[in-house]
Amino acid sequence: MQNVAAVTISVTVNGKVFERSVPPRLSLADFLRDELGLTGTHLGCEHGVCGACAVLIDDLSARACLTLAAQVDGRRVTTVEGLDEFEEAENLRRSFAEQRGLQCGFCTPGFLVTSVELLREATKPLTETVVREALSGNICRCTGYQGIVQAVLDASSARD
Repeated sequence: MQNVAAVTISVTVNGKVFERSVPPRLSLADFLRDELGLTGTHLGCEHGVCGACAVLIDDLSARACLTLAAQVDGRRVTTVEGLDEFEEAENLRRSFAEQRGLQCGFCTPGFLVTSVELLREATKPLTETVVREALSGNICRCTGYQGIVQAVLDASSARD
């Protein structure tokens, strides 16, 4: 097996620019967790199914377990630790707590990231159906989803 040369990337993560040499097949999730110490991006299934590793790449949600670190060269990544840059995050976090939208917390970062994207893009009041569809790529094994859905609806109402 031959050694593959490292790839040098420059990426803005949570508003800070990082330049690193990374293996070409290093996942974004592993880069964030191991290279930058941002452990809020959770690794669940590592197949892109559970949504625990959701991050925003140029303000659009993506699965960090399926994205290579080399693919984000020159781009902007926001993890759950950086959501404060979005005004929707504060109400959303409060709503998650009030509606008991979190229990063990493992899936919460992915739900928060995905929900911030939804709230930022929504041009009209959200319905339960819209929220459930938007969050359908995130799996929670503890809450039964009702608290999560209600939290997003409450956060949506709070900004109107």
